Amino acid sequence: MVSSSNQTTLLPVRFKAKSLWNDFQSYNNLTDQQVQKFQQYADLLLAWNKLHNITAITKLERVVSEHFQDSLMLIHARDISNSTGVVDIGSGGGLPGIPLALALPNLPVTLIEVSQKKIAFLEQTVKALELHNVTIFEYDWRTFLKTTTLPIQYLCARASLPVKELGRAFKPSSPYKDSTLVYWASRHWQMPNNLPLQIEHQANYVLIGKERNLAFIKPKA
Repeated sequence: MVSSSNQTTLLPVRFKAKSLWNDFQSYNNLTDQQVQKFQQYADLLLAWNKLHNITAITKLERVVSEHFQDSLMLIHARDISNSTGVVDIGSGGGLPGIPLALALPNLPVTLIEVSQKKIAFLEQTVKALELHNVTIFEYDWRTFLKTTTLPIQYLCARASLPVKELGRAFKPSSPYKDSTLVYWASRHWQMPNNLPLQIEHQANYVLIGKERNLAFIKPKA
């Protein structure tokens, strides 16, 4: 890991097909029990996907690398183990929220999802994996902002809403105005100039040959 004042470069992800789960476990320092739950999660995701189109990624190797590992890059970029909570905005198949909840079983995680078929998948997955630290919010992002006052420290957005829409969380009346937005983006993504937001920190990484970065976003002072 290479760090500067506002930028971090994480170790490249290199998983071999023959040692996929071992490599995944080693990279993330997971216990055998945690890996077993990730395997169960992968089985559920792929089984449901045959009927309900939960994700466009349908190969196990890509699920582990491009979904699970991509989600867990947050814990390599920043220590969130003692966080008061994270919210996964537009969770879909539970990404990044469920991988974070599996890796950090004491971390309170809220999944925001409006699709009924995906909510049904999330409910079954949370129950099957015994994720007592996970809550599902079955309404949209704006309703979440208007109706909840959870102790959320990180707002996570991975392939969900545009930054402009996510910036609603930082309005003066919002209970989440002091939170940090974590935005999964391509390596060369830049903040639009017309937004009252700034990138506090960036974590760059290479995932299966693709340059990516996590942008930690706060409102401008």
